[in-house]
Amino acid sequence: MNTVKLIFNISLFSGLIVMSSCKKDFLKEELTTARGNDYFKTDEGIQSLATGTYYQVFDLPYAAEWAYCVANYGVDEFMVGGDPSNGVWNNYDAGFKSIVTINNSNTQAANAQWDNLYIGIGDANLLIKNATASASTADAIKKVALGEGYFLRAYCFLKLVSQYGAVPLKTEVSTGAEYEFTRAAPEDICKQIISDFKQAYDLLPNTNAPARITKDAAAHYLAKAYLFRASEINDTWNSSYKATDLAAIVPLCDEVISHHPLTANFADLWKYTGPDGANEKLSEWILSAQFTADVSTNGANQQHLYWGSRYDDIPQMQRDVTGDRPFSRLRTNYFMYRIYDQVNDSRFWKSFRTKSRLNKASGSYYANGDLGIIYIINQPGDTRFASYKLNDVVVYSKTGKTIPNAYVAFPTGRTTDGAMEVDVRFPSCSKHMDGSRIALNETRGLRDLNLARSAETYLMAAEAKIRLAKLGTGAYTDALPYINTVRARAQFASGEDRAAYYDGGGALGASTSGQSATINSFMAENSYYESNNIAVTTAASASLAISDINTLPAGDEYVISKLGLSGTYDRMLALVLDERSRELCGEYKRWEDLSRTKTLVSRVKAFNSQAAGYIKDYHLLRPIPQSFLDAIQANGKALSADEKQAMQNPGY
Repeated sequence: MNTVKLIFNISLFSGLIVMSSCKKDFLKEELTTARGNDYFKTDEGIQSLATGTYYQVFDLPYAAEWAYCVANYGVDEFMVGGDPSNGVWNNYDAGFKSIVTINNSNTQAANAQWDNLYIGIGDANLLIKNATASASTADAIKKVALGEGYFLRAYCFLKLVSQYGAVPLKTEVSTGAEYEFTRAAPEDICKQIISDFKQAYDLLPNTNAPARITKDAAAHYLAKAYLFRASEINDTWNSSYKATDLAAIVPLCDEVISHHPLTANFADLWKYTGPDGANEKLSEWILSAQFTADVSTNGANQQHLYWGSRYDDIPQMQRDVTGDRPFSRLRTNYFMYRIYDQVNDSRFWKSFRTKSRLNKASGSYYANGDLGIIYIINQPGDTRFASYKLNDVVVYSKTGKTIPNAYVAFPTGRTTDGAMEVDVRFPSCSKHMDGSRIALNETRGLRDLNLARSAETYLMAAEAKIRLAKLGTGAYTDALPYINTVRARAQFASGEDRAAYYDGGGALGASTSGQSATINSFMAENSYYESNNIAVTTAASASLAISDINTLPAGDEYVISKLGLSGTYDRMLALVLDERSRELCGEYKRWEDLSRTKTLVSRVKAFNSQAAGYIKDYHLLRPIPQSFLDAIQANGKALSADEKQAMQNPGY
């Protein structure tokens, strides 16, 4: 495969046929249905191209494994679970370089993300060119399609500069194969990104969210671009931009927040009941990657596969639709167990599956539906449990039966993290589970995938306030109203059943799999009470509001102590990064957050035991793919080894 053509060939011919000449009349054919580039100059073609670019940029990443590799591996929140197919992306070991060492057929190549993003940029460039040149007076073309083109190009470049730093800046349509490229400086790339998002903001309407790109989506990502430019990764050149960029973020965020109120209950965000259900249209969603109930389409959402812990290899358990296919790629880290107020903050209990029912009971004691697996997420100092793995010791109060499989975060005498890491069992991040799939072993998921929601907008505004305070504008406490609004939603409400639980695995009713509901491991209950060892209550939880920046919540003080941080700015930045974890874990944002703030190395060393011994400072950026370096030229000749090395990020 010619890599350069793969990256920059943006002609989307449909049915193009190249035939050699032949004198036989019966072989002469006139093809009347083929579409060339001229089709994309028509109104219909421009809108079709916009739809195709949405698919390329938003949907295709989530039909593959590289999406979690580049966003959720090698961070503080998650590491490799029971399947190491892509462990190299987490571990930063000797196999992580411009050609990723292949473990098996599931291992994602170094160029997978790069190629996807540059194909998207090529499509967006064609969309911008043809919408601009169009003589149409329809808003659907001159405003909407053009605004979408600018947004999609900026979105791709923001991911590229966040992952790789300097990259080729391609803003014109290619008319043929191109071989000579240089890497533009991050400063120039950021200028282009911000210009494109501004144009998108000016052109786009504010309707049809989250399925379509809106003015609010452009505002959210424009604020994100400003925040990236103001972050530590760019401190060698960004000093002249910081004050203006940070001042621009908060008004943009306030505008988005005013149009996208937070959902009252955090659990409702993940209460997926089937394709295009109410859950996928909540006001909090700003932009989503759209998937449908038609599994015949390519690129269905496969992210449900990767977050689940194995349950189907445990005695008296079997695979079912509600438990998903547990590829077990991403293991929840102890960092996630420690940063929540597990008594008063509902988000852990609404983001992680901690109980499963037996669905293959044997013998006379247990029956299908009995509690079969429990994860007890307790804290250091708990003396109730002798070991991390317990069989038939813990008793389930509702049935009086023992629980055959119990896993304990902190057994008696254990005050350090990691007890459960000797096994491949862990509570599953459940934000992507999909019980609406059409068959037991079906990999194609149907649920939409959140790209942006207003809880993140609040936290971006808070971070901007923290950074402004560092510059001497305002106070660090100015960030607290934004943080506390998000934390207030996380509290248990008066009358709420704190043990109630739901995830998308419960969408079995929308499935056409035909599987019996008795073969069902989903349990509408969490391990809140067993973990916290408190009496059942329906009272509102204690307030999570932060009032004193000198005494932060216990989870944050634990992180700050572990990292050896001091000074108000570093403490407040740690707080907002922790809050982003509590709110946004598993939502494909973490690696870029830690890279841009240059906290990646310290946090991985502190909280990711698999990667701690390998990560280096140069891992703040990804390697430029070798396939790209091998394909490009300089002055008509392939690059020499020295020229390739000069094009590569340091350390690789």
